[in-house]
Amino acid sequence: MKTIRTFAATAGAMLLMYAGTTLAQGIKLPAPSPGQTIKQDFALSNVEVSYSRPVKKGRVVMGDLVPYNKVWRTGANNATTITFGEDVTFGGVAVKAGKYGLLTIPGAKQWTVILTSSLDVTSPAAYKQENDVARVTVTPVSLSSAQESFSIAFENVSGDAMTLAISWDKTKVPVAIKADINDKIIANITTAMQSEKKPYFQAAVYYFENNLDLKKATEWIDQAAAQSPEAFWVMYQKARIHAKAKDVKVAKEAAQKSIELAQAAKNDDYVALNKKLLATLK
Repeated sequence: MKTIRTFAATAGAMLLMYAGTTLAQGIKLPAPSPGQTIKQDFALSNVEVSYSRPVKKGRVVMGDLVPYNKVWRTGANNATTITFGEDVTFGGVAVKAGKYGLLTIPGAKQWTVILTSSLDVTSPAAYKQENDVARVTVTPVSLSSAQESFSIAFENVSGDAMTLAISWDKTKVPVAIKADINDKIIANITTAMQSEKKPYFQAAVYYFENNLDLKKATEWIDQAAAQSPEAFWVMYQKARIHAKAKDVKVAKEAAQKSIELAQAAKNDDYVALNKKLLATLK
């Protein structure tokens, strides 16, 4: 009997020790405000944002959970940061390439969005206005339905412009981001045209789409078509560029050739594109 009691006591002690060890180690649970890093290819580089995403959970967000007229880390947990791969304008303010803290001062009618050189601001007390790199005033937009999770996203992305959208509940705060890359690209094209392998196609399309020297664009697309006579996508661009240059005859010929090549390649998309283009040529 004594042996049984001893065994039971020992087993009980071991069970308590195991339970205590398990509790001490803890268990993994989902983060209440999960972190997210988003990276958007933009202009000639990219923009990256790292932040945490608090959840509404039935609470009043703007003016309560997120107080008005106080510096907000613009997320939860750690400081929110944004990294620009090249010089941009942020809300119309010139900003050099680099990593910055992203802060906001929410308001009922106006928000202040701040880029700071401080990368660790998580409370109003830690904020120092002298470290501001950019400070812009933005009018918030009302959303038709409530957004449960706080979100930072990139919208309306084009080659040299996009919008940083800060959203939660029924409020969205859009900030315009732009990059002046035209001069850089023209310089790169000029340099590349001095090399043996000239980027005729890329250069022609860029000049065409950005309303630059149309004469150069037509010369380059003709060179590209001569180098790749079986490329239906090159012939399509040749048709578009010559159409813009009012050379209807060449544009029609190029579009017809592109259709033939696209049909042979079983590419219905380019067949349709060329037919639409031909319908506009008189």
